[in-house]
Amino acid sequence: MAASGTLSTFRLPPLPTIREIIKLFRLQAVKQLSQNFLLDLRLTDKIVRKAGNLTNAYVYEVGPGPGGITRSILNASVAELLVVEKDIRFIPGLQMLSDAAPGKLRIVHGDVLTFKIEKAFPESLKRQWEDDPPNVHIIGNLPFSVSTPLIIKWLENVSQRDGPFAYGRTQMTLTFQKEVAERLTAGTGSKQRSRLSVMAQYLCSVQHVFTIPGRAFVPKPEVDVGVVHFTPLTQPRIQQPFNLVEKVVQNVFQFRRKYCHRGLGMLFPEAQRLESTGKLLELADVDPTLRPRQLSISHFKSLCDVYRKMCDEDPNLFAYNFRDELKKNKRKNQEKEDDRKSYGL
Repeated sequence: MAASGTLSTFRLPPLPTIREIIKLFRLQAVKQLSQNFLLDLRLTDKIVRKAGNLTNAYVYEVGPGPGGITRSILNASVAELLVVEKDIRFIPGLQMLSDAAPGKLRIVHGDVLTFKIEKAFPESLKRQWEDDPPNVHIIGNLPFSVSTPLIIKWLENVSQRDGPFAYGRTQMTLTFQKEVAERLTAGTGSKQRSRLSVMAQYLCSVQHVFTIPGRAFVPKPEVDVGVVHFTPLTQPRIQQPFNLVEKVVQNVFQFRRKYCHRGLGMLFPEAQRLESTGKLLELADVDPTLRPRQLSISHFKSLCDVYRKMCDEDPNLFAYNFRDELKKNKRKNQEKEDDRKSYGL
């Protein structure tokens, strides 16, 4: 590895433009994969600047595509850049960048949803969770089709302090559809407040740092794109298991236009629904007539804490899924109807 002085002055040599790379390798964005290329290096440089100081950092880029953001990261004097790209068509163009930056760029042909990043960088980079974030960053222009499942997966990793967060409070700078970016950062009472808002904000400090107009991409998407920066909190604002928090939040927001008691009721079997929902709201000190978007993280903390106690008292409660009960009741009603018809009633 080069000395740190060399690292801080590294610049890529003259290379074909991203547009020329696309022509050279006959690359076309695949609509079914929600691929959109960002060709303006001023914008890719801005994304990288918003990630913070990357001097001598170890960076994990997801979905590099033809390599626009990749170039900007390499020019930010990083120690090492690891890119994971699922679409094999992009590998030759990325290899060209690797040849121009010896020892700096590692290319993996794989899927970001399954790639094991926790073994990819030196153990010496690991920090205690309460310390400052490690010199490890995640950056990516995510295909719209994978952005939401991927951020939910990484938020679960944050809660368990594994995956990319085995190194500590790894920071992330990622692109999303503008609407998703607004949901991730929406405050209490906002019309954009959603499940994503609560799941992201109870675990991370989340900032919508800037918006990229759709016309900057090729092909032009129908929406603008938001760049969002995440820094995991030293302590989660709800200290319950991720899957429990997710279940409570999902149930609340499935009836987002109703009062919150409507969705919370679905946490309980029909026979005890009214009584248990009342108990949950009373013990959590939450007004049953608040709308889901009016519930703060503190409200969700209280709800999750009380629901956890109720699950501890009734071991079968957490496994309950109201949709399973609906299906079961539907089958019973169908059987009764079939019996009625068979007797000519």
